[in-house]
Amino acid sequence: MLSKIQYAFNVSLDGFIEDAQGSLDWSNPDEELHRHFNQKEAETDIFLYGRRLYEIMAGFWPTADQDLSLPAYILEYARIWNAKPKLVFSKSLSEVGPNSRLVRDDLAGEVRRLKAQPGKSISVGGAELAASVMELGLIDEYSLYIHPVILGGGKPMFPALRQKIDLELVETQTFTSGVVLLRYRLAGEG
Repeated sequence: MLSKIQYAFNVSLDGFIEDAQGSLDWSNPDEELHRHFNQKEAETDIFLYGRRLYEIMAGFWPTADQDLSLPAYILEYARIWNAKPKLVFSKSLSEVGPNSRLVRDDLAGEVRRLKAQPGKSISVGGAELAASVMELGLIDEYSLYIHPVILGGGKPMFPALRQKIDLELVETQTFTSGVVLLRYRLAGEG
């Protein structure tokens, strides 16, 4: 089976992934949601990151598993994240950390090669990178983790597109925190 590309993000009820100050703090997952993310990330073959989200992730997770004061589910996520290969798309970074590879150009070619390989799933992270992959028509699934908050502004999860993308709902889940997962795949891909 060929790999599927998934775009998943915490999003406010009004569609933002960052608040107006660029912060993600409003979307701090509780233990139940974090364990759900741990399971999803464990099933992912490779992470694709844009520069900004990679820097956020690389600023904490590489050493998080050494801080034994953190809860077990956070330590588990750190181990999962560190073990998975990461492809970082950036023209401004000069280097990336362990288990990561820097790609400066040929986004379409790199992503198509990965998608053509056997595997389970590829996770694309970062709004700008996801927008580029979306424009190429290469994202197979969208997972929105809708938080019970209205931010009133910030960075939207989805860019303006040249054409619509038809989707079909394949999963819903409500967490005790009030977060609702809506998972969609491309219409007709079932």
